[in-house]
Amino acid sequence: MVQPVKLVHQTDPAAPPALPHNIEAEAALLGALMIDNRLAIDIQLQLRPEHFHEPVHGRIYEAILRLADRDMIASPVTLRPLFEGDEALAELGGPGYLARLTESGAALIGARDFARQIYDLALLRELIGVGRDLVEKATDTSEDIDPEKQIEEAELALYRVAEQGGEQRKAREFKHAAAEAIRMAEAALNSGGHVSGLTTGFDSINRQLGGLQKSDLLIIAGRPGMGKTALATNIAFNAARRFTRDVEDGIEASIGAPVAFFSLEMSADQLATRILAEQSRISSERLRKGAISQEEFRNLARASADLQDLKLYIDDTPGLTIAALRTRARRLKRRDRVGLIVVDYLQLLQGTGRNSNDNRVQEISEISRGLKTLAKELEVPVIGLSQLSRAVEQREDKRPQLADLRESGSIEQDADIVLFVYREDYYHAFSEPPFVSAESSEAEKLKRSEWEKKNAEIAGRATLIVAKNRHGATGNVTLHFDREFTRFSDMAFEDQRPDYA
Repeated sequence: MVQPVKLVHQTDPAAPPALPHNIEAEAALLGALMIDNRLAIDIQLQLRPEHFHEPVHGRIYEAILRLADRDMIASPVTLRPLFEGDEALAELGGPGYLARLTESGAALIGARDFARQIYDLALLRELIGVGRDLVEKATDTSEDIDPEKQIEEAELALYRVAEQGGEQRKAREFKHAAAEAIRMAEAALNSGGHVSGLTTGFDSINRQLGGLQKSDLLIIAGRPGMGKTALATNIAFNAARRFTRDVEDGIEASIGAPVAFFSLEMSADQLATRILAEQSRISSERLRKGAISQEEFRNLARASADLQDLKLYIDDTPGLTIAALRTRARRLKRRDRVGLIVVDYLQLLQGTGRNSNDNRVQEISEISRGLKTLAKELEVPVIGLSQLSRAVEQREDKRPQLADLRESGSIEQDADIVLFVYREDYYHAFSEPPFVSAESSEAEKLKRSEWEKKNAEIAGRATLIVAKNRHGATGNVTLHFDREFTRFSDMAFEDQRPDYA
């Protein structure tokens, strides 16, 4: 019969209660593993050595897994040399304790149940630890009090506890993965043949990408002034508006979704002003200055009323770390069922390392990996905006390339889709020649004429360069850009007529 480790129980009623544990279950599981090493194949996916309350048991378990990984038999005989000098095991009876663990074969029947209980009790001990830390920090007023930061840290600690069970996620059978692929194809068919994920609101982009796919990290990059924030705002608004309309129409399988927009550059009211200006067709500059007519103000009020129920959540907290952003995103996913996350922009996020400023490339790598992990964890598309390096400005051809992604090649590696916003008219404006006059030469007149002709061809056109696409082809998408209202829209080409808003 297995002789379990005996614990000294507290006799003082004022003493804190003992942590949850089941030494008997730990001993029985170890015995079962030594009798039948095949049990370790499934159990090790869930259980780690640190989940054992008794440290000696954790070390025995680790030794069993190590031998099993080397295709060696893990038994009291093969384990004995590994624990000859173990002082903690000596207190339990020395290496002979290993043999006593295998005296009862009854544990073979309930080995998986024992493993589950050991794991659950380990989680409870972790929760107690998080609770104690939370209480200690909340009652310590010797330093600056920041309750919101403490709440974020507590949420992150709780998530880490829950995340410990990540290894038990099993490989999916092909039939389940295939069923999901069929569901996506059906969604694309029902949407008109373009969208298997969430809509961007642009028919031309949907045609190229098939919509925004869950678990994808999309990077929208461009030099300042290209309109990347405007494009991200347009996409976020379109997805949220589509969801609102579908809910009102009783459509359950919406290709829209509630959106979380993390704006690290613009404040929430600035972002709201931009959206209202786009929808009411009022220049945001004139709107800020108050230089609008009564009719325009009525249009603005009407647009604001129409958007009251828009499921677009704006978080403009400056200086967010990637850990804090992930915590807030999980909260929005749980509370408001957000289906799309936008981060503007990636370089304004901070890493979690203390010395992250010493290695900016490493910090950006951590941030891009964190965003990709967040997309997979919450199963939502994540759009991250990114700056481009100044190398673009040094080239005669200003079209951006993947090598221009600023500060880290890991952005390109982690992203599923990389989109560059490029507006030729932006750069063309810098080469504008003087207006012609009576004194102008024929060469000057010709230069002005050629510039104006070129300007008429490219004015208001923006190119969305699909530089990387894990799901399909790369290429270019031509959009119309209204600079006054910072609004993108589809070009009215014969093959790109929008089928839906």
